[in-house]
Amino acid sequence: MLKQSLQQRLQQKLSPQQIQVIRLLEVPALEMEEKVKQEIEENPALEEGEDISSQEDSLSEDGNDNGQDDFQDYEDFSLGDYKNEDDIPDYKLHLVNSNDDEKKDETGYASGSSLHEYLTEQLHLKTLDKKTEELAEYVIGNIDQDGYLRREVESMVDDYSFQQGIQVEDKEMEQAVKTVQKLEPAGVGATNLQECLVLQLKKKKTNSHITLAINILENSFEDFSKRHYDKIIKRQSVTEAEFKDAVAEIIKLNPKPGSSWVSVLEENSVQLVPDFILENQEGELILSLNNKNIPELRINRNYSDMLEEYTNNKSNQSKEMKDAVMFVKQKLDSAKWFINAVKQRQETLQRTMQAIIKRQKDFFWEGDETKLRPMILKDISDDTGYDISTISRVSNSKFIQTDFGIYPLKYFFSETMQNDQGEEISTMEIKTILQECINAEDKRDPLTDDKLAEILKEKGYIIARRTVAKYREQLNFPVSRLRKEI
Repeated sequence: MLKQSLQQRLQQKLSPQQIQVIRLLEVPALEMEEKVKQEIEENPALEEGEDISSQEDSLSEDGNDNGQDDFQDYEDFSLGDYKNEDDIPDYKLHLVNSNDDEKKDETGYASGSSLHEYLTEQLHLKTLDKKTEELAEYVIGNIDQDGYLRREVESMVDDYSFQQGIQVEDKEMEQAVKTVQKLEPAGVGATNLQECLVLQLKKKKTNSHITLAINILENSFEDFSKRHYDKIIKRQSVTEAEFKDAVAEIIKLNPKPGSSWVSVLEENSVQLVPDFILENQEGELILSLNNKNIPELRINRNYSDMLEEYTNNKSNQSKEMKDAVMFVKQKLDSAKWFINAVKQRQETLQRTMQAIIKRQKDFFWEGDETKLRPMILKDISDDTGYDISTISRVSNSKFIQTDFGIYPLKYFFSETMQNDQGEEISTMEIKTILQECINAEDKRDPLTDDKLAEILKEKGYIIARRTVAKYREQLNFPVSRLRKEI
């Protein structure tokens, strides 16, 4: 039985100007320099130089300044449709301890590693339709230094559709991922270790050992990773010798197919460019944006005079003249929108970083990690009045230079919990203790999660064993059994 129903939905769309502001918020300093240069090259109505006239005259026919008002509309708009808060990864103790999602994000300052170039070169040798090739290039851009793709297809679809302003289906992105996974080195583009190893085996010449190895990884991976070999032999109904031959094939595989490029990247890496500079000047913390290579922008006066001349002579305009007027006005509007977007980016970054410094002032005075306070995205959102998605975009791929070194903004965010005195503490403090304990343990008899929980309890931190296990995994330490050395 068919039913008809009438539903009313209130939906707000982002204007091109608002989208431009959002995109610029995500961009780190080095990439921002390139974007400004590109915009100047592509728009003749935009030029370098200080805006002497302050451009008080509106370029819109209705006299409305689209800059601040558009950004305010954007702030009132929830970006949940474009970026789910669940996609924001947990924040870790140190840059070197961050997970692979963060590694990808926090190396945004480097301009294309050799691995990415190698994959892109292979891709361009394939016969692909334009859309698949562009999506595959986007997938390659999301591959981390180990050669893994740590993002869900749905998340990439949302971000790509938002960034490019075009609709992309999940199956199209899935096809692009499969295309990348066919490239060399074998295993590249895998979403996890299991898939990485299977991809490598499937590229080998098939024999009974390879077939059994694939079967083990696909159907008994958890038991294999826990070294429950007897269970696997029984389940697969194979002899011990056959099992050993299959395992021999597996241990030849590379768990990090992109690792061969890491040393090259480290040797030739681009110097990290911080987005903020914080200096202690005579007992006062002074924050500045690193804009030394980003020029002042202004409207080309010749273009604005040209538009004024055209609009004052409407009665004698031919079709060609009207087309010229529309072209000039479009370029002028675009130039002004970009100038406003750059200003809004600077203001938002400055305001967000000042809020972070205010909450973490003890750390910025001394550089002592133990002085870091618990802080989450919502705290800074509440302090600044910006949407949580805005704070996430600002903190992503951004770095600050301090007297104690350069830190990613994500470094200053952490979860919160209480000790046995009822005091609120940062989970960073807990992870620091865990890391120190594991590093100092007897490798012949590693500390179990239960033992680590006991040690923390003795120090005044009442934490469940499963929470200890979660923090240990976030620090990239395997279980005690796999840390054991003979």
